[in-house]
Amino acid sequence: MMKSFFLVVMTLLLSACTLQSKELSAGLLLCFASLAILFIGIWAKNLYAMRIAGIQWRWPRPVEILIGAITDFFDTLGIGSFAPSTAFFRLGKIVPDELIPGTLNVGHTLGTITQALIFIQIVDVAPTTLLPMILTAGAGAWLGTAIVGSLPRFHIRLGMGAALLLAALIMLMSLLGLLPAGLDALELTGWKWWVGVIGNFVLGLLMPLGIGLYAPCMIMVSLLGMSPLAAFPIMMGSCAFLMPISSIGFIRNQKYLPSAALGVAIGGVPAVLLAAFIVKSLPLDYVRWIVVLVVFIVAITLLSSAYRERRLSKVAT
Repeated sequence: MMKSFFLVVMTLLLSACTLQSKELSAGLLLCFASLAILFIGIWAKNLYAMRIAGIQWRWPRPVEILIGAITDFFDTLGIGSFAPSTAFFRLGKIVPDELIPGTLNVGHTLGTITQALIFIQIVDVAPTTLLPMILTAGAGAWLGTAIVGSLPRFHIRLGMGAALLLAALIMLMSLLGLLPAGLDALELTGWKWWVGVIGNFVLGLLMPLGIGLYAPCMIMVSLLGMSPLAAFPIMMGSCAFLMPISSIGFIRNQKYLPSAALGVAIGGVPAVLLAAFIVKSLPLDYVRWIVVLVVFIVAITLLSSAYRERRLSKVAT
């Protein structure tokens, strides 16, 4: 049933490439709203099935709701949510390392869809660019979830550490002004179209591992000569499409922490609405520097934990 649903969604999105901007926006809003309803239904059904099967889970604590509110608030303003959430989870010892990728994807799905529902209509990116990039990101996430869900804790720590290190370097280069500012194009053609579509597939593939798509996507479209504003509908639309896909895989495999994911979702959605409709501008540079520093530290601790685990396993054998 799930595969049939996503095939229908992909077919509708591809056919929407011929629509005008207003019709396209309406179609995307309908698609994302449907995905949100489907996601909530599957998540609720799975949590109920866990209780029936005797698998205990608890409702979120205030700290878990607060993490969702803080990270999704700043995510809406362009900071990103995956790296800060990972930092909170690790520093507070809230989520086991092997469950962090799934918890990030499941918990932030509804907040991301909310962002897309609000912001997808702001910039008129050409449908022939926007829709294929959204679809390939979803396809990458589908494949990535199957891979990440079967990885042992050592490989997850190693992969997350490397991903966070890369994310911190990207954020640092952005703060130092070392990344391209981009031009003003709202469409990709020729070889640039292929680079953008394939690149977004790779970014979708990495999302289940815990590396956010926003910053790498903005850099990619800027390098391809697009306006940085064009990244917003692309990255928000991509994540709104791919995160329910990857999250449903984590939910079915039970490779996430329900309390933390529920807390992030409960705190995140109102925070997105607050950031989008009330807060117009904030002095975020200091916050970005703090995030970069914390993410660097967390990345090093993850890589160090992976190294110690591998060394202990060698000693044991």
